[in-house]
Amino acid sequence: MAGRRRSVFNVSEALEFLNHLLVDNPLLPFLIPVVLAVWAVERWIFSLSNWVPLAVAVWATIQYGSYQRRIVVEDLNKKWKQVILNTSQITPLEHCDWLNKLLMEIWPNYMNKKLSSRFSSIVEKRLKHRKSRLIEKIELQEFSLGSCPPVLGLHGTQWTAIGDQKIMRLGFDWDTTDLSIMLLAKLARPLLGTARIVINSLHIKGDLLLRPILDGKAFLYSFLSTPEVRIGVAFGSGGSQSLPATELPGVSSWLVKLFTDTLVRTMVEPRRRCYSLPAVDLRKKPVSGVIYVTVISASKLARSSLKGSPPRRQQSYSVDGTLEEHFDDKYLQTFVEVELGELTRRTDVRVGSSPRWDSLFNMVLHEDTGTLRLHLYESTPSNVKYDYLASCEIKMKYVADDSTIFWAIGPDSSIIAKHAEFCGKEVEMVVPFEGVNSGELMVRLVVKEWQFTDGSHSSNNFSLCSQPSFYGSSNFPSGTGRKIILTVVEGKDLNGNRSGRCDPYVKLQYGKVPQRTRTIAHSSCPIWNQKFEFDEIGGGEYLKIKCYNEETFGDDNIGNARVSLEGLVEGSIRDVWVPLEKVNSGELRLQLEVVANTGSGNGWVELVLVEARDLIAADIRGTSDPYVRVQYGNLKKRTKVMYKTLHPQWNQTLEFPDDGSPLSLYVKDHNALLPTSSIGECTVEYQRLPPNQMADKWIPLQGVRRGEIHVQITRKVPEVQRRANLESESSSLIKAHQVSGQMKQMLTKIETIIEDGNLEGLSAVVSELESLEDMQEEYMVQLETEQMLLLNKIKELGQEFFNSSSSSSLSRRPSRS
Repeated sequence: MAGRRRSVFNVSEALEFLNHLLVDNPLLPFLIPVVLAVWAVERWIFSLSNWVPLAVAVWATIQYGSYQRRIVVEDLNKKWKQVILNTSQITPLEHCDWLNKLLMEIWPNYMNKKLSSRFSSIVEKRLKHRKSRLIEKIELQEFSLGSCPPVLGLHGTQWTAIGDQKIMRLGFDWDTTDLSIMLLAKLARPLLGTARIVINSLHIKGDLLLRPILDGKAFLYSFLSTPEVRIGVAFGSGGSQSLPATELPGVSSWLVKLFTDTLVRTMVEPRRRCYSLPAVDLRKKPVSGVIYVTVISASKLARSSLKGSPPRRQQSYSVDGTLEEHFDDKYLQTFVEVELGELTRRTDVRVGSSPRWDSLFNMVLHEDTGTLRLHLYESTPSNVKYDYLASCEIKMKYVADDSTIFWAIGPDSSIIAKHAEFCGKEVEMVVPFEGVNSGELMVRLVVKEWQFTDGSHSSNNFSLCSQPSFYGSSNFPSGTGRKIILTVVEGKDLNGNRSGRCDPYVKLQYGKVPQRTRTIAHSSCPIWNQKFEFDEIGGGEYLKIKCYNEETFGDDNIGNARVSLEGLVEGSIRDVWVPLEKVNSGELRLQLEVVANTGSGNGWVELVLVEARDLIAADIRGTSDPYVRVQYGNLKKRTKVMYKTLHPQWNQTLEFPDDGSPLSLYVKDHNALLPTSSIGECTVEYQRLPPNQMADKWIPLQGVRRGEIHVQITRKVPEVQRRANLESESSSLIKAHQVSGQMKQMLTKIETIIEDGNLEGLSAVVSELESLEDMQEEYMVQLETEQMLLLNKIKELGQEFFNSSSSSSLSRRPSRS
């Protein structure tokens, strides 16, 4: 058996060898007949000599040896190429024309639409925060990247290995003239009016670096250096011809600078962006996240690398003879400032070259990505100003499988990447300070939750507080007329003035509607428990919060915040602690709720202004002349003036059409000559009141130190309308039962009339009974019709199910040939 296998192997090897000879020697098919002819002449006609077989044998041996040598060389080259790819720093250039051809095919119908939608949302957010001095307001009207994709790797691609990390370098050249980005700008003084800014051409050229991380779960991308950027801008107004660029001086250069600065800050080495490759896409869009940041400690802090002054070092030799350095600076006093967007927090001051803080901060992220900046400062007791020493960054990104990726710049521009598979998982990172020779910071990060547009949120171990929608988008589009009920509950750790006194109040603005809480005196942890009402606005509008400390000669701002109101679901209350931005401490507790606008449009709101008490004195004599101005939407009404009293009694009734508008009360002090002064205001809630039920309440006045107003409010709904609504909601079966009950009552009444002998009353009741019978017959016919339709529908569904099951069984049955 082995002999047969060996013979088969030899025959195949011989055939392969002959094929090789035919390829290398094309004249071999002509030489073989010549050799055979010479051999036949020598054998049967006359003998030449014995050297011909020997020459042929030598030639065959040489050819076989060269063939074996070539196989060995090809095998060695293949192995060497594999070794080069795995260990060499730089691989040879590889052309990627196939990638550009593939990009040309998928760009128009897939990549263009997806990237245009993604970049348009980024541009809208950037334009809200940064704009030219010549432009008062700017908004994005159209965004399309055109049909021409960028060219990748025009001169080939290369792989570079730095340690265990591999980097792919390829050229990026995008020169397009058919993109369409239209901006509508409202010009500031001295240029008044509106103008259209149209970006119609874009040129970006540079070298891209791609780095796979986390075992291929994501990759980082960045430009090797600042790319070359050119932007073509045209200007116009309405349907007129495009104006030259000189009509808006500086706008074109401002757009180029804005775009270049954004690239430098986000994706030019060593700044890198992340693209995740999740195995599962849950199709949810996050709008905000809550991250707990713990600054644990720092190590290897040295003044020589941080500030340029010599530190105190101790040198020692380790067991293996290498020189070790120990940083020993007992007088270095440092603290860390944590920054996320406009939110900043600060640790306490610690002493030494290896300080430990263990400071926990509650941070809020308003997007699906964010950059956490950590700045190290030196605190000198004799110096009022803090000295900046160094900083580092940690970037984070939400992944579509409900996980979070963190990455930072490691030693020698390497990569430090961590992956939190679910909310609540702790991630510790030791990040070196950038631009210095020593020093590193240990940080612990925990994502508490992600908020989504559909009202759900990811908490610990993927538990969801509410059911998300299938496509992860908002269940309620903009303009539904819902109401947002906002309760400012309390605050904590608010900053006071230089003397430590804190009299805080909060200003709220959602859209164009401002609101204000009352002032809480002498408290850095105030409790308000005040409710406010706003009309829901679509388009990602933020609730803007400003916290102030009330002062005699001008109030001091003690923190701002932004809250996303997307994803609120009716029937659930979102309770959140919002950290204040641009300050070192301070948080506000808010409760957010959304309700449907129950304004009927046919009823009315009845407001009774009963009285007020404990009003502030607006006049010099210690009294006031109060009256109330009521604003309901665009309608304004007022009460009579009660003179020289702090406890007025109006007992006045006002009525408004019930359209769901906010109802605001402004208590004023009447002055005959001077302008009226405000002595308090409040908002009356009425939307969730049951119809035709009065609510009696005392409401504290806002914006003043004391004062309450007594009101009675009722949502009036006509009784006829209530009966019509009840009848429209009842089904035919319920109506039939109601008629049967009425017929039983009529029969009882007939028996009573017969016993009394009242024949005239009997005829009237019999006629009513006959009409009830006719009505019952109509309802029974309607019920029978509905029953027949339901039975027919069930039969049709059963027939469809039987046909589908029989067809599937026939398709699964094997065919017999």
